[in-house]
Amino acid sequence: MKNFIQTGAMITMPAPTGGIASGQGMIVGGLFGIAATTAPEGSNVEIATTGVYDLPKAPATVFALGDRVAWDDAVKVIAPPATGLYPVGVAITAAGNGAIAVRVRLDGVATEAA
Repeated sequence: MKNFIQTGAMITMPAPTGGIASGQGMIVGGLFGIAATTAPEGSNVEIATTGVYDLPKAPATVFALGDRVAWDDAVKVIAPPATGLYPVGVAITAAGNGAIAVRVRLDGVATEAA
């Protein structure tokens, strides 16, 4: 196809206010992704929009295998879906009380705060 650009698994976006560290999640409009590199505020950074990642969560938050997960952009962690949070994928492992990360498969679709 002569109008094909790319698969969309990696997208170039401007780094958010304060910059971003490699492996950190970010929201740009309706797009969620994981930064491939560390980048200062406003500079271009490649973000992965699909795939499986270990992402931070609050230690007291508990996820079961298959739970839907959301991104809390205020504190930059994965949380259970709730008002004001961005649905981004599914937990592919359980993560209990005390764990600081959960393994997530990103949906790779547009999102908006619930």
